[in-house]
Amino acid sequence: MQASRWAQVWMSFGLLWFLLAIAFAPTNKIYQQGLTLFLWLPAMVFAWSARERLKEVWRQQRWMCLMVAALAVWGIVSLMWTNTDDPSREAKRLLYIGVFLLFFPVFACGRTEQVIRVMQWGGFGLALSSLLAIIKFYGLEHNDWQARLSGLGQLSHPILGAYVIGVAAVWLLHWLPRGRWMQVAWAVSIALLGLFVVLSQSRGAALALLLTVVAMPAWCRDRRTAVIAIGAVVAALAVFFAMQSLMLARGVSYRPQIFMASLQMIAEHPWTGLGLGGDYKVFTDGEYFDHAHNLFTHVTIELGLPGLLLWCGLWFGVLWQAWKARDTLYGKGIIGMWVFSFLAMQFDAASLTGTPRAEWFISWLPIALGSVLVWARAKPDACDKVRVLSHQ
Repeated sequence: MQASRWAQVWMSFGLLWFLLAIAFAPTNKIYQQGLTLFLWLPAMVFAWSARERLKEVWRQQRWMCLMVAALAVWGIVSLMWTNTDDPSREAKRLLYIGVFLLFFPVFACGRTEQVIRVMQWGGFGLALSSLLAIIKFYGLEHNDWQARLSGLGQLSHPILGAYVIGVAAVWLLHWLPRGRWMQVAWAVSIALLGLFVVLSQSRGAALALLLTVVAMPAWCRDRRTAVIAIGAVVAALAVFFAMQSLMLARGVSYRPQIFMASLQMIAEHPWTGLGLGGDYKVFTDGEYFDHAHNLFTHVTIELGLPGLLLWCGLWFGVLWQAWKARDTLYGKGIIGMWVFSFLAMQFDAASLTGTPRAEWFISWLPIALGSVLVWARAKPDACDKVRVLSHQ
């Protein structure tokens, strides 16, 4: 049933909605409602008919499945001592995450190429949103070119918007389409995505993107990747010298002080944490900050050391699964997204169990895509034979 044409169209639209409506939806409420209709609902409707595929995921990725389950159970247990006003809302958010992770193996239906195809179109769409954001911010709103670019819709935060756009650049860099005109669109999209990251002046996103591209030859091992890595270094040096004053003006933005203050908070509740969804502020140098600006310390503040160990078990488990599939096109893309996300979450991301938002692109999306690695390994050359978006 999940393999039928209408079901695949429904789910493809759902994934595109997740990727693009975060920028183009008029409001966050409409974005969340669209996810319910186009992503959560088909995942649950087709889960039973896709049970054999889900069994394959369980057999091949049992460690990751157990880590997800254990993390969810520990999160629910921690609701016993959390200071949040509505613990039931936090439990509901865990259900959202579970259905999101369920969606991808149901949608993939044993094939990686259709996932890549939709992700490519999503990357093109986010590149278009980058172009429109640049026109709107600097052209229509007449902001100074030294101002930090804000994206469209839910990407209006310069840092989080840059993380979403940056990870889109990474998956496009790995998943090159076939056909001359599609490759032209690919090159233009990469340029627009990179320009957005630069103009956002998010140093964390820019550094994560640069280091990921420079490291790509370690798992891609081809001439094109080496040329891209060298080009990225040259471009980064040019950008640094052109924008040196802007890059250095904000210093380190209190990140070391916030990190040390976060460690002190962890020491106060090392085993239990504050509980899932616990409300806290980090106090340092006479100022309060809304969160820990680091996903790992944030998880530990909320869920304690057990939560950190479970999260690390899940997160690094994805890398292990992707590394085993590094000879496939799909596996290479997941490694690239994982590296970028790991670097990015060190600087600002601090929401693991919130409703779907920008942070999901560097936390739950790589994990969800990682579940499809089962079929990348089963058919190691399938991704390379089917360069999606090719001429039929």
